[in-house]
Amino acid sequence: MAVNDTVSNCESVANAAYLTIQPSGTTEWVIHNIDFGGAVEISRFDGTNEIIFRTESAIGEYACVRHVTNSDYLRVKNISGGTIKIGYDGVVTKA
Repeated sequence: MAVNDTVSNCESVANAAYLTIQPSGTTEWVIHNIDFGGAVEISRFDGTNEIIFRTESAIGEYACVRHVTNSDYLRVKNISGGTIKIGYDGVVTKA
């Protein structure tokens, strides 16, 4: 991927599981939107420490400007009680 390319993903995520928003290697992204089909917790994670900064109780979208790297990234946990779709989009800022 090149700088300014779009990054996106949408997956079915089981209850209590995570969708991880994390580029590989030295690539960096800015995430603009996270969409979810039910209740979620959105957190910042570095592989050890987690900060849950947003909890949503229903279907929705979180519009954001979050920088993510391979060592500092986002996780979206499904807390809905069933399987839901979770997706995101953003742009590559460092390839």
